[in-house]
Amino acid sequence: MVVSNTESIAELTLDALLSSSLTDTPCVYLNQEREVWVATEMCVQYLESSIDSIVIRNDDHTPVGIVGGYDLLNHIRKNPTRDFQYEHKVKEIMFEDLPIVEKETRFKDLMERWKLSRRAFAITPNSFQGYSPVSARKMLDVGIRCQSNLSISSMPKKNIVTFSLDDSLEKIIDLMFKHNTRKLMLEYSNQFISDRVILEEISKMLKFQLDVENFLEVPVSQVELEEVLVLKEDVNLNKLCLMMYKMEHPYVIYKDVSVSPWDICLTLLSDDVTARSEESKKACPHCGGDISWLV
Repeated sequence: MVVSNTESIAELTLDALLSSSLTDTPCVYLNQEREVWVATEMCVQYLESSIDSIVIRNDDHTPVGIVGGYDLLNHIRKNPTRDFQYEHKVKEIMFEDLPIVEKETRFKDLMERWKLSRRAFAITPNSFQGYSPVSARKMLDVGIRCQSNLSISSMPKKNIVTFSLDDSLEKIIDLMFKHNTRKLMLEYSNQFISDRVILEEISKMLKFQLDVENFLEVPVSQVELEEVLVLKEDVNLNKLCLMMYKMEHPYVIYKDVSVSPWDICLTLLSDDVTARSEESKKACPHCGGDISWLV
């Protein structure tokens, strides 16, 4: 598809932005009658990936909802017990307003849906009579190939929410919902905790710490934290997206700017971010692919 070099990413369709890669990954499904603990285990594996949420189906294999970190943590706040994980079904906690988008959906319209639902995830029909996931992480591929003069230093600065090792999981989760964020930084460090990290700890407790009944009372000092990538110098948007694309759990900080895949999505809405015109593209001599973002 030939596009003008002034055509913003926000106005383009998912098909124009991602082409064949839009449907190259299948969704991960779970039957609505399965127990909550199964969804917890699966989200530990898939959160922050191109899948990022589990698609819930009924007995006819029809998608009826999704379950992700937001949904699991929201119900852990209300029901922090081991019994809830084993005795309740995913249909009781799933997000029922299933976000289905088409290839012709514009990026800015997708982002509006994501902002309203607070879940950066949707599904789109594929050629195999099923569905493929569309996630914030998948949009890193768009950022790699876009045309922009923006760099990480020009991205919006925001307050980085911190916690201390004296906090309980209850306080951590409350902070996440209060500030509408999936990640918190340990004060005076480069370590962080996320919804996936919390679910991984709960998964361990379900299997190995049978004496723990109330997950919210667990001290965060018991949790194995992860380290954020701290950049020492400014990088442009293309290079930043490439760095994050290669990371298993993408999260980057430069001075007082923190960047997750969701922040990249917000940046891609800017009028200053456009699609590369055919004239500006450079072909790889080996595979013929576009490598103009490398130079």
